Amino acid sequence: MEQAGINKTYKVVLVGCGKMAVRWVKYALSRKDTEIVACVDIRLEAAEAMAKEHQLGCRCFTDMEEAIKATGANLVFDVTIPEVHKQVVTTAVKHGCDVVGEKPMAATMADAVEVERIVRESGHTYTVMQNRRYLKQIRELRGMIAAGTIGQAGFVTANFFLGPHFGGFREAMDNPLLLDMAIHTFDQARFLLRADPVSVYCHEFNPTGSWYSGNAAAACIFEFSDGTVFTYNGSWCANGAPTSWHADWRVVGSKGTAIWDGTHDPYCSVVSDNQEEGAFFHEYKQISPDKGWEGQEGHDGCFDEMFAALSEGRRAETDSSDNLKSMAMVFGAIKSARTGEKVQIASLLQP
Repeated sequence: MEQAGINKTYKVVLVGCGKMAVRWVKYALSRKDTEIVACVDIRLEAAEAMAKEHQLGCRCFTDMEEAIKATGANLVFDVTIPEVHKQVVTTAVKHGCDVVGEKPMAATMADAVEVERIVRESGHTYTVMQNRRYLKQIRELRGMIAAGTIGQAGFVTANFFLGPHFGGFREAMDNPLLLDMAIHTFDQARFLLRADPVSVYCHEFNPTGSWYSGNAAAACIFEFSDGTVFTYNGSWCANGAPTSWHADWRVVGSKGTAIWDGTHDPYCSVVSDNQEEGAFFHEYKQISPDKGWEGQEGHDGCFDEMFAALSEGRRAETDSSDNLKSMAMVFGAIKSARTGEKVQIASLLQP
């Protein structure tokens, strides 16, 4: 890994010039230390349109390797489809670039493991966009849990019930909920607990009335390295009473419970200091966060951490070595659903 340098500048090759890339371009333009030196897309006209729209003044290519060699780039933005992430990332690090990219790491677990190996051997870094870690409310929730407000966490549940009509590829996927969406919630569980998954049992199904071809609902039970059990209940074809896109969370600890509905501020309900002797139920008091998150939220917050890690010569919070474990939660759940058996997460992390 490159050591931190003084006044380092980032020469960026943007790979993938669709609508999602606009957010990435705008962030790069907000930084004085960053310049987009090339736009790359399999459709040259898309790359040229992106450069023109944002007045980038850079060259446009259909081949990323050619773009890196022609511009002397040291950083790649991978905003391509999942099926080509492996090719983009491995090619970039082999040509001396660090990479920051959209989730997921790869289209399969085997590819994700191989990508991580190649990145590690290259000495460069690959950081994955997990923007939902960078929300004021989840940061506050994590802070209360870490401070021991509810004691030792032991049981966490996330409920996710929405009914979006995407059309297109999602409605034709085999595992639309688990593969396209659940990684956000699974990654948030790891973030909140500061622990790693050990095993998963999953039942995946397609409810009556679903407009998806594949399984649009799932119930998962994860065991974590600290002994905590995390349950996920989700559906992408749930009509009525929708939850937040960030899920509805309950974290039960030895001294109380933390609640976050994904929309409003989190709070803790904990055992009160004054208890009536012999009472059947304890009395509880509500505690709100005492320190708010002051960083940027969403994509920009994750970008800030990515670039801070690059300038400091360290691995970012969502470095591929860490994100691999969130990927394993997804593919472990899918494997469990197919086999009907509990899956050990470690078995998925081996080459």
